[in-house]
Amino acid sequence: MEIISHYRQRDELRKSFNDLAEETFGLNFENWYRMGYWGENYTPYSILEDGEVVANVSVNRTDLVICGEKKRIYQLGTVMTKREYRNRGYIRAIMAEIEKQLSDGDGVYLFANDEVLEFYPKFGFCRGTEYEYFRAVEQTGPCRMEKVPMDRAENRARLEAAIASGAAVSDCDMVDNPGLIFFYAAQFLCECVYYCRELDVWAIAEQEDGALLLHAVFGGKASLNAVIEAFGASVRQVSLGFSPAEKSGWKCRVLREEDCTFFIKGAVFDAFAEKKLRIPSLAHA
Repeated sequence: MEIISHYRQRDELRKSFNDLAEETFGLNFENWYRMGYWGENYTPYSILEDGEVVANVSVNRTDLVICGEKKRIYQLGTVMTKREYRNRGYIRAIMAEIEKQLSDGDGVYLFANDEVLEFYPKFGFCRGTEYEYFRAVEQTGPCRMEKVPMDRAENRARLEAAIASGAAVSDCDMVDNPGLIFFYAAQFLCECVYYCRELDVWAIAEQEDGALLLHAVFGGKASLNAVIEAFGASVRQVSLGFSPAEKSGWKCRVLREEDCTFFIKGAVFDAFAEKKLRIPSLAHA
């Protein structure tokens, strides 16, 4: 048994990792890698057997600015074991190795499915609570948000510049990890990227039947209300994929997702209960 990491540029090992991810989750990271967004922030720790990746836990550095203070945060994800190698303690061995590597962090979190809820407390994790913000709206006027196709490199470069400039609409922001945002924006949410010329602001959002799920806002100096208004009269309900900096006018509820339990380690997450925060939806790895 051999634990390896930092191998994303080794074609055969990356392919083996992708094969296991495809088999386990239906995910493949190859396109993300070839677009240049798989960088140092995302590091698989994998067990090799006969040159094949058979088990993995990935570490994603997802630093957060929480109420104005930057914290070094790590997320664990892509936890998987090839079927014929399960029940050999491989994930436990990887977790023990990872624990040695994260001593410089302020906190670690992960999202677990229902089958493993008793596993992570053995490594010092406890269940955390996230909060979701939502409200009904009555708006007039046309939509001023233009869809921007993410299949063009120049458009992705424009969005990346906006991400770097940030936006003061959230009190729990992921920073210094554009690659993770593009994991969504350039793939699963590639049809959900918008730009408003009037506000000089970018948004990643999903719309369906009058409901707007606003994942993130980047660039410009517009208020969150102005960004929502720019989506026009068809929007009647808004929910946020982040915690708004200005909470007045928003309703708040405990965020519950099926087969997805939030686990945390570190006092930094005390603020989530105190200030009713959430991990940004685009910071899930």
